[in-house]
Amino acid sequence: MLPDKIPALKGDAARAFRAAIRRADPALAMRESLGQHPLPRPAHGCRTIVLALGKAAPAMLRAVLPRISGPRVMICVTHRENQEQVPGAEVYRAGHPVPDTVGAHGAERMREVLKSAVAGDVVIALISGGGSALLPAPPDGVSLEDKQTLNRLLLDSGLDIVAMNLVRQQVSQLKGGGMLRLAAPALVTAYILSDVIGDDLRAIASGPSVAPIGTPEQARDLLHSMGLFNRLPESIQRHLRNAPRANANLTARNHLIGGNRESVQAAAEELRPDYEIHVIEDPLTGDVNEAVCKTFRTLRDVGPSDKPRAILWGGETTVQVRGGGLGGRNQELALRMAALADAEPIAAPWVFLSAGTDGRDGPTDAAGAIVDQNTLARIRGKGQSPTEYLDRNDSNAALRLSEDLLITGATGTNVADVQILLIG
Repeated sequence: MLPDKIPALKGDAARAFRAAIRRADPALAMRESLGQHPLPRPAHGCRTIVLALGKAAPAMLRAVLPRISGPRVMICVTHRENQEQVPGAEVYRAGHPVPDTVGAHGAERMREVLKSAVAGDVVIALISGGGSALLPAPPDGVSLEDKQTLNRLLLDSGLDIVAMNLVRQQVSQLKGGGMLRLAAPALVTAYILSDVIGDDLRAIASGPSVAPIGTPEQARDLLHSMGLFNRLPESIQRHLRNAPRANANLTARNHLIGGNRESVQAAAEELRPDYEIHVIEDPLTGDVNEAVCKTFRTLRDVGPSDKPRAILWGGETTVQVRGGGLGGRNQELALRMAALADAEPIAAPWVFLSAGTDGRDGPTDAAGAIVDQNTLARIRGKGQSPTEYLDRNDSNAALRLSEDLLITGATGTNVADVQILLIG
């Protein structure tokens, strides 16, 4: 074991992660896409309506501004940590991952503008990750507080993003194609930065410009199967029992401008001169306990090499919260990786990074963590039990003790998560 190599490995992992974030730069992705898919023009005397939503919304909107002429309406809803300014736009900085009143006001303003659209107007939707929670538009009879309760239950359930958005779409006036229904007969063109593994447009920001993932009946069945339906507010239970199926025939021009795969490749290219590179095509998804077994098996089973190795994944895991601690899926994954490697030590020096490209993992100030074979020893050295932290889902506190948190601040983008395993 050569522990003196660990700081250099950690520096390389952090450098590669920064490369992944740069590749997901929303302004760059927007400009490249507009070269292939120019903005449509409204009819004479009509408006361009630009609705930007998600964690990358300000940067995407700024990239579009120079290409808009004539009458316009511009609304931007992003998360409160993103302080980027957008001249001429109404900007709402809302709560995430739990919706708040600012997001509700932004959603209502978007609904008003969409309902005012006429056939000659064009609607430009700039969609990025986080838009689902940032833009609550509950149906009649459902309060914002009820939507907040729904979101908290879904976030703690262990459901993946597609399943969560199946439910969210059925309790919204904007999600699951709601933007198209409100804008009709105006044309909608969407530019979408994906935070969903596999780039299912129906799941990104809960799919405001595409047909819904499922039906109210399917949402009810899913919630019943998870034991969540009877825990929902009565208004949402009633709505899901009575909601009609949405019209799935409306279409938009949807353009995917970037996603997780491109960012993982950018991280790999950053490391390529010094490392033997392996990009794992099978993403890290599903329950964090299953995902960590894959990452640890990769570390344990790696063979000898004349060159340091870099193994990279993209993904988005889930955590079924059972304790009252503070953390996020990336911190949980990293701490569990360190625990498995502590129980079955590996001779070669290694580090493991797991982080969200938006710079925020769960309700914490960390993007994720970079752990190594000494992580648990550092926690124990401060008189604490790593197992107790894991039992209460308190990965943030544990990784703060071991000084392994990765803190980037809000990045202004979001293309899901990146995992990097470096072996010296």
